[in-house]
Amino acid sequence: MKMMKTLTQLKCSILLGSLLAASGVMAEAQDTQVLGGNITGKLTFASDYVFRGESETMDGDIPVVQGTLGWGNDQGWYGGVYASNIKFADPNLEIVTAPYIGKAGTFGDSGITYDVMLFSYLYPGASYSNYTELWLKVGKQFGRTNLQLEVTPTVDDWFGVDGWQGVNYAIHPSYQFDNGINLSASVGYQDLDGNGAEGWGHWNLGVSKTFAGLSFDLRYHGSTVDESHKVYGTQTKIFDDRVVIGVSKSF
Repeated sequence: MKMMKTLTQLKCSILLGSLLAASGVMAEAQDTQVLGGNITGKLTFASDYVFRGESETMDGDIPVVQGTLGWGNDQGWYGGVYASNIKFADPNLEIVTAPYIGKAGTFGDSGITYDVMLFSYLYPGASYSNYTELWLKVGKQFGRTNLQLEVTPTVDDWFGVDGWQGVNYAIHPSYQFDNGINLSASVGYQDLDGNGAEGWGHWNLGVSKTFAGLSFDLRYHGSTVDESHKVYGTQTKIFDDRVVIGVSKSF
């Protein structure tokens, strides 16, 4: 057990070191164009990693270090990779890396935005859990209020479970105050089909603000999962309501 804990800490240290090294490269190259686009990045430290109501760290058992290294051009094409440490009952699930590619833009002069992204979840050491989603979003700005609608189907078997397919439906409203505080929320339903599968509702509400070049986020997460849920009934604690605090730096 002690050796496994040491290996986990080592992997997290390697991930953190890689992200910090990447952030240094991005800071130096932020004004440099690559293949007609710009390199950007983001580094985040948070008390937990909550994805659609589920703690990805066994009920907040460990804090997380997350990073994104991306590229985008003026035509709206973009791509990159996201990475984070995680913790599940399966000891092989310790890190997720997620390459992505997409296209964002606006429908003519309507002011309605779109974002289409292919996002793959890859788990080193646990490739049997790999899967891919197609993120589809449309949005509209109404003064200081922004509203986004999301439909995200799985492209292959959800979390690698044979025959399981999922679609996440969500609404993401946000409001920007004069003092720079951003109030944002998400309400959604993760539909899940397959033998023994069952979907669940999820939501979050939080505030964020940028200060001294750092972005601070305080967020409350909840879900509809309880002990009667077909998939997660024996481990409902990872879906308990929780507050997560995070700080990030963009480059």
